Amino acid sequence: MSVPLTRREQAKAAELTAAGRPVTPSAITKRRRRYEARGVVGMVDHRSAKPVSAHGRVDTLVVEAMQKAVAEAAQGSTRTATYLFWRTGQILEAEHGRGAVELPSQRSLYRLLEKLSAGKHTTGSARTRRSLADRPDGPFGERSAAAPGELMQMDSTPLDVLVRLDDGVPARVDLTGMIDVATRSLTAAVLRPTTKSVDASVLLARTVTPEPMRPGWAQALAMSRSALPFRRLLDIDARLEHAAARPVIVPETIVVDQGKVFISRNFRASCNFLGINFQPVHDASGWEKGHIERMLGSVGTLFAQFLAGYTGFNAERRGRHVEQQPLWSLLELQELLDEWIVVWQSRPHDGLRDPLHPGRMFSPNEKYAALVETAGYVPVALSADDYIELLPATWRAINAYGVKIKHRTYDDQALNPLRQQRSGVKDRKDLWEIHYDPYDVSRVWVRDHRKSGWITLFWKQLHRVAAPFGELAWDHTRRTLPGASEEQLADAVADLLRRAHQGPADRGDAGKRAGLSRRDRRVAARTKSSPPSTPIAPKVPPADRVADGQADPADDAPEENIAKVIPMPIFDPFTEADKRW
Repeated sequence: MSVPLTRREQAKAAELTAAGRPVTPSAITKRRRRYEARGVVGMVDHRSAKPVSAHGRVDTLVVEAMQKAVAEAAQGSTRTATYLFWRTGQILEAEHGRGAVELPSQRSLYRLLEKLSAGKHTTGSARTRRSLADRPDGPFGERSAAAPGELMQMDSTPLDVLVRLDDGVPARVDLTGMIDVATRSLTAAVLRPTTKSVDASVLLARTVTPEPMRPGWAQALAMSRSALPFRRLLDIDARLEHAAARPVIVPETIVVDQGKVFISRNFRASCNFLGINFQPVHDASGWEKGHIERMLGSVGTLFAQFLAGYTGFNAERRGRHVEQQPLWSLLELQELLDEWIVVWQSRPHDGLRDPLHPGRMFSPNEKYAALVETAGYVPVALSADDYIELLPATWRAINAYGVKIKHRTYDDQALNPLRQQRSGVKDRKDLWEIHYDPYDVSRVWVRDHRKSGWITLFWKQLHRVAAPFGELAWDHTRRTLPGASEEQLADAVADLLRRAHQGPADRGDAGKRAGLSRRDRRVAARTKSSPPSTPIAPKVPPADRVADGQADPADDAPEENIAKVIPMPIFDPFTEADKRW
């Protein structure tokens, strides 16, 4: 009796399966046909001879083209997978001609993209994608710091909180901070409407100055109640008597990024004046100062999100009508931030662990107390002259009428011996070194090379303005009134500030009634929210004598003729008022 071929193939498949070699009847059929066509050679498995590819059977040209498309997307805006497939086809067409290389199916393209973009965040957050693209290959290196101040890092970022500026305008502000790598101490942080190079100098000054206790702060935040060696430090530095629990650290090396605020000539000069080693990182290398990057992120998660007016770090996370919440003013927010920093200093930090007992974490203050035993403590007290050295510098000629900076004329009787004289600084074409405060244009300081001191010059049009203002308001008005004289510009700025300050009801509606544009209101608000950075405000001469250029800062003047300047309290923190607190 004859058995059909199909039945015989099924029987052989069952036999092999029972013997532990699972096989299907269709496989037996294929092998029979190969034997009939090619003999014994047809029974050899040729799959092992094929080159193994991590990308399957996709053409290598397609793989290379998609790799280029993924690399292009690293620094660009986020796009979908469909765009990357289109871009891959465009690259193939440009390199090999139209139709020379055929793209595989869409499913194969998705599988290929998943393999090529693994760990690169190609279709996700642009910020994360750029960070991953800039990350170096191989193991990460890190410079260790064994003493407070040996290595410090500084950076600036927008704070994710809306504040209410002076005339009710809501706006975000910039946060500039400095951290000590050895102890993870946040030594200083300042808030400004816009960050300038002088703010980096302010940060240096605050780092080497004790933080005073403020009214309303809990006594637990005092240095005398903290883990810091208060009694021993007080014998060395009397300024610590009324200080909060934030250590005073003198920087040896400061690491910054390539931001124009930090690589400016003014900040470099400030570091040179204080004997600090200035160390900028490479371009697009935020990981080289990862400690301050992470610290600024902690400010957002541990402090900013608990504030009224928190916006989230992008528009997708922002709630509705955030600007209508009861927002803090800039000075109030700075006060809250200073208090939070003192609390942060007593919080255990995951990066501060005992090498012999890794389960125990130290707080920044505890780590500082341990390291100061071996590194010691050097107090640095900044005087008013020292802080003038930290302000931005420019070089000008001293003419018969005084000194002119950005169409503003400054003069004083003490300048008489230097008028139309050469400074002797050949590298600066015999010009004179002048320091100025971007937040207060009422005065500048000229370095007197003969006496190694400073000469204070007052603005001649100071009597036209009721309060000092900064470069922001002056530059805005000068752009609005091109070709105007110095007197006209001074009157226009005074009028801008006066109109902006009229009737602050209904969150800026009075500013609209006064005829101010949205830009005018924002400039005026930011100007009033930026206090002068000068540590000690000398007496301002009477208005009539300022106009004549015959003022003597030592003269007493009637109260109504003095343009009042509120000095920053951080550089001379322990005034009589502070001690009474």
